[in-house]
Amino acid sequence: MKTSSFSFEISELVEKNVGYITQIIGPVLDVASSPGKMPNIYNALVVKGKNSAGQEINVTFEVQQLLGNNEVRAVAMSASDGLMRGMGVVDTRAPLSVPVGQNTLGRISNVLGEPVDNLGPVQNTPYRRGGKIGLFGGAGVGKTVLIMELINNIAKAHGGVSVSGGVGERTREGNDLYMEMKESKVINEENISKSKVALVYGQMNEPPGAHMRVGLTALTMAEYFRDINKQDVLLFIDNIFRFVQGGSEVTTLGTEMGSLHERITSTKEGSITAIQAVYVPADDLTDPAPATTFAHLDATIVLSRGLAAKGIYPAVDPLDSTSTMLQPWIVGEEHYETTQGVKQTLQRYKELQDIIAILGLDELSKEDHLTVARARKIERILSQPFFVAEVFTGSPGKYVSLTQTIKGFQMILFGELDSLLEQAFYSVGNIEKAAAKAAALQAEGQ
Repeated sequence: MKTSSFSFEISELVEKNVGYITQIIGPVLDVASSPGKMPNIYNALVVKGKNSAGQEINVTFEVQQLLGNNEVRAVAMSASDGLMRGMGVVDTRAPLSVPVGQNTLGRISNVLGEPVDNLGPVQNTPYRRGGKIGLFGGAGVGKTVLIMELINNIAKAHGGVSVSGGVGERTREGNDLYMEMKESKVINEENISKSKVALVYGQMNEPPGAHMRVGLTALTMAEYFRDINKQDVLLFIDNIFRFVQGGSEVTTLGTEMGSLHERITSTKEGSITAIQAVYVPADDLTDPAPATTFAHLDATIVLSRGLAAKGIYPAVDPLDSTSTMLQPWIVGEEHYETTQGVKQTLQRYKELQDIIAILGLDELSKEDHLTVARARKIERILSQPFFVAEVFTGSPGKYVSLTQTIKGFQMILFGELDSLLEQAFYSVGNIEKAAAKAAALQAEGQ
């Protein structure tokens, strides 16, 4: 059997403390080394050289398992094409490491922290707020757009730093996010260090090992801003389902969910708040991937296909969504009471839908008729024009503060807006805009 030009004789490899490949199974390979010089679990292994066709090879692996007999099993972080048995493997004697800090802002990196935006190398930097939120939804209900909008709003309205990890998602979505960030000046091309976001991508076409680790790459960058810069940082992961899928494809998903989520914590001087998109296969929340994620989250936001079908975006279902922090001593009595009132109104509307479908609205009592009218206004005021969707909708984006939001829902619940037309509440932003739109519609109808 021919080996590549990089391969030494096996005895030479052992003497130089360099292992060699004994088996390759897709993105997984086994590496043999000399006694007493086995790599530790999670060490990074590197294969460099040329394949049989003379093409350059530079592949990084992460050790996942000690097999015994001086062999370890490792998972590739990039394509393993061209590797052959007998090729030399160098143990870096350290885990995967990535650049962190101010220099990563405005840049796009892969799972190894290598820049992929053609802007040159990233220079190394020496050296409840805080919580975990999941956006659950099936295909096409708006998870990625919602994450893009959150990054945009946080950078513009709050001036915060964000780190976005693209885990196994489409290259097009990553490109769209990058272009949107440049247009909105969240990524400042003129002075890249003034950017407000760092992007890390491990795309759909990359092997499972990259999907397993790119989330940790983004988290490492976020930890720098929390621990060294003493900042509150937002970590966006799209999509955590691909992280679980990557782990299952290389059959190592024993503790990976914990190893990711347990690092997302607050300190006395900074915090990481993680917002994760979770793909729900076939809209089934009991699927193992979303079900595994639930236990680690402080808040869950469920996106409903039924609301998306009505054209209501973001398609957030308030009845299925939960938060452990929705307590009166945390958010305040007014916020808590308003939330409970909204949920009660929507729940009653849901209970009445079967009656409406069979008998019609006219058969409802006056009180129930009023509840339905208010619930439909609540559904519509929950829609919001997004800044990142302006090119698709033609409507300018709206930013609505928490104070305005609570005030608007209170006015609906207390019946102050019962006389306004329902369609005036759709995709307008705050309640003042809805009242102005209703007045305009009534003037047109006269």
